[in-house]
Amino acid sequence: MADVRQATEAIWAATMRREYYPAAWKGRLTVDEGYAVQLGLLERYAAGGERHVGWKVGLTARAIREQVGTFEPVLGFLLAGGHWATGAEIPFASLLAPSIENELCLTVGRTLRGPGVTPAQARAALSAAAPAFEVVERRGDFTADVPLALADNCQQKGFVTGRAQPLAPDVRLAETTLEVLVNGAPVERATGAEVMGDPAASVAWLANKLARFGRSLESGMLVMSGSFTRQIAPLKGDHIEARFSPFGTVAVRFT
Repeated sequence: MADVRQATEAIWAATMRREYYPAAWKGRLTVDEGYAVQLGLLERYAAGGERHVGWKVGLTARAIREQVGTFEPVLGFLLAGGHWATGAEIPFASLLAPSIENELCLTVGRTLRGPGVTPAQARAALSAAAPAFEVVERRGDFTADVPLALADNCQQKGFVTGRAQPLAPDVRLAETTLEVLVNGAPVERATGAEVMGDPAASVAWLANKLARFGRSLESGMLVMSGSFTRQIAPLKGDHIEARFSPFGTVAVRFT
């Protein structure tokens, strides 16, 4: 069993130096220890003035989970300092091996406390949805050491959102359609059903997982649902646009 406090301090110090997946901790953490370190890093960001605004869910597609060798999705935290509005121009040189994921950014309208939250309960608690990208960085080999990847906040760098739309009770998130264009050319199409059958199931999983660590999914928080499609690795100069029906469009350029 690893010393979680020692691991947190060491990985925090490495992160501040932009050194990721430190060799000294490879193969030494369990999944729960990896999450404990991640939450310890969140506390350090908050102590330094960063605002915690929500959570991301990753590996929501079974094929991707099988690829990386984990049996369930994963979670990470979102910080206000990592938020860009649609139309943002992000300096490519500021990112480390970036990719983007096409997701809904969902607003929690009332607190969800696990365990036992169902997709129907999660859907009823959601108040808004926005078209979004998650910006991730491939800072190390996720598949080689999943617990260390969890400690590293699951590749999270930031997120880009379009305008949030209020969610009517009859809107089915699984029926959301998506078209992705890179430099004007269509490259991907998908529906919300790719996200665990329904993005609401992703939110329910998150609420129940957070309960294991004594946390709730608080009212007002944002949840990045998990990607509708594969990751897309941009090149410098690329303009990427995602059209989510009925929720609108989000776009970003890597300069």
